[in-house]
Amino acid sequence: MPSIKPESKISTELRMAPEHLRNELPGYLRELQTNLKAVPGQLRQVPGHLRETPRHLRDVPAFARNLTRDQRHSAAVISGAAAAAVALTLVPTTSSADENRVVADGPANSAVLSEGLHGQLGDVQEQQEQAAERAADAKQAAEAKAEREREARAADRSKREAAPQQAPEQAPKAAEAPQQYPNNLDGWIREAMAIMDEHDIPGTYDRIKWNIMRESSGDPNAINDWDVNARNGVPSIGLLQVIKPTFDAYHVEGTEKSQWDPVANIVAACNYAADRYGSIDNVWSAY
Repeated sequence: MPSIKPESKISTELRMAPEHLRNELPGYLRELQTNLKAVPGQLRQVPGHLRETPRHLRDVPAFARNLTRDQRHSAAVISGAAAAAVALTLVPTTSSADENRVVADGPANSAVLSEGLHGQLGDVQEQQEQAAERAADAKQAAEAKAEREREARAADRSKREAAPQQAPEQAPKAAEAPQQYPNNLDGWIREAMAIMDEHDIPGTYDRIKWNIMRESSGDPNAINDWDVNARNGVPSIGLLQVIKPTFDAYHVEGTEKSQWDPVANIVAACNYAADRYGSIDNVWSAY
């Protein structure tokens, strides 16, 4: 078994360990060396995925703080001895000089392993912090989105409340009943004037009535059977004594197509007078 230099870090840690551990340590080392020599060479290289720190080892610093002084010394001795044994199995043991060199390098190897472990723990902690930051950012984004949705709903509700209520549709007005006129001279003139207004035919009530009284004395059945028109077969008929050709030429749609109809007779005669004289109001004699 290789000797351990008194001035090495391992020797210092051994002196600090309890006596019963120092007595048992040689046996532990021999057994550990025997077991390590039995490991095939290809398994001595630690696979990459085994270098990852197991979850239960991530709280090593907190666990170590709870150890007593003797327990911490014992752990330091065991880890140092284990590191020395690992180093011994990785180099030939044919010369005492090589053995002394390996033993001397044991604490350095232990330090490298410890540094690697702390580096992995640091990486794990950094990953945990990054994951926590991402979770916080996601939560903040979700809260912001929910707040925007609440504001949009509130704005939509306010808009609906502020919108004027649409008045109920009113029922369509019933069609106005047509104007009723009395069946007399006054009613015939007034109905004829309403139709004349729709077709822009001029004429006043008084002048229409004056010409009616001059032509037929207000009789819608009046007929002239003695003048030249009668001799030509087209006698003057009705309130304003209109002959058939004139009535047909100046008849207004919407009225009866008969010279004997009092309203149709008045409208056609006034339409003819407007075309020839400018208005029935300008007629003072036979026309």
